[in-house]
Amino acid sequence: MILGYLINGYPAGSHGFIRREIAAIESLGHVVQRYSIRNVSELVEAADLAERARTTVLLDAGLGRIALAVIAALARPGAFVRALALAVRIGRRSRKGVLISLAYLVEACLLLLLCRRDGVMHLHAHFGSNPAAVAMLCRVLGGPSYSFTAHGTEILDAPEFEALDEKIRRAAFIVAVSQFGRSQLCRWSDPADWARIHVVRCGVDEQILGHAREPAPVAQRLVCVSRLSPEKGHIPLLHAVRRLLESGRDFDLALIGGGPMRCQLEALAARLGIASHVRFTGWVDNAGVIREILAARALVLPSFSEGLPVVLMEALALGRPCIASLITGIPELVQPAVTGWLVPAASEEALAAAMAEALDAAPAELDRMGRAGAERIAALHDVRVEAARLGRLFLAAAGPAPSVDGATAPAPIDHDHSPPARLLHLDPGALHGTNENLIASPHKPITSLKDFA
Repeated sequence: MILGYLINGYPAGSHGFIRREIAAIESLGHVVQRYSIRNVSELVEAADLAERARTTVLLDAGLGRIALAVIAALARPGAFVRALALAVRIGRRSRKGVLISLAYLVEACLLLLLCRRDGVMHLHAHFGSNPAAVAMLCRVLGGPSYSFTAHGTEILDAPEFEALDEKIRRAAFIVAVSQFGRSQLCRWSDPADWARIHVVRCGVDEQILGHAREPAPVAQRLVCVSRLSPEKGHIPLLHAVRRLLESGRDFDLALIGGGPMRCQLEALAARLGIASHVRFTGWVDNAGVIREILAARALVLPSFSEGLPVVLMEALALGRPCIASLITGIPELVQPAVTGWLVPAASEEALAAAMAEALDAAPAELDRMGRAGAERIAALHDVRVEAARLGRLFLAAAGPAPSVDGATAPAPIDHDHSPPARLLHLDPGALHGTNENLIASPHKPITSLKDFA
């Protein structure tokens, strides 16, 4: 089965779990075409650099190619009008406004042609925000069936403004990454759609799952691995560090990751007088993350909002307990006194107390918690098991489309009288002549409508 994966900016440094999912899906015999809405910088992992070379970026298209995509979509006016009406409707609900939704429609026109070019039979979007919106509009334009994975923060902070109910209603199926996530998707959708909301957990890298266990270090060191952004809760973390240092403790914290708050956090560490105890590394590759986690007694993740953080899975799989906020799906992994510590989000005092316990714990106690965490991850987050579950959903999605507006939706190509095949229909075999290079390279320029004939 030929699948398309759509992500807002792929591959980003925090998207290793998507890359692993795609690789596992391909190992099942599926072909996966990667589509990113925009380009990404700051890649350090060799696997991510290789993945970028295999990814088609929608917004790399020039104005001429964008115009060609819109013209091709207009060749089926009924579908285009329906998609336009949907874009306006979700734009009016959104905080971003109608213009942004119209931009999504243009992106959907580009995506439609790429799906035709590549013979995509089903489209899967990661994240329930704009990737799911673009996939939904592409479907209405006449594209393949779609599904999406909702991770949490990107969609559940303001679901009423994200047309979440509409995206769920029109999708072949929807994926949540935790039971808590599924409950929230059910909360914001019609009960008639709940049967199509499934839990497929993010898989952990086999390199991490198979890594040799290392005993907890004696060194007084903690680590935080996350994007440096507001929802991750780094400000109370730095205040907790100061509180512990002022109590007479001597320890270090490594902050692994980059993001928009780095300069602000570095300045805060300097103002608090803790800069010599806090190390900002920026993004590091996967091997570097493993080294940093293993060098620490515990991983700290004091987030204000999350889905189910992959870094918690990775730390537990490596045998390190975790200190994390008592929010969303995190308690499905972190169990007090079993695999780590749970603290109220934004509580500097509770966070400092948990960090003190981790610093005071005997290595044998940390190892006990680490073993329990590793066993839990092996049971719940094997990427091969989760990919097989997702693969079955993809195959089922090739059947009848879900009910839309009270009736079963027809296959997209039948929505209108079909236009000339050279405009909108892709015969993959026909492209292996004069257009062979178009298939071979995801970055092959699209210069005319005949490139999709």
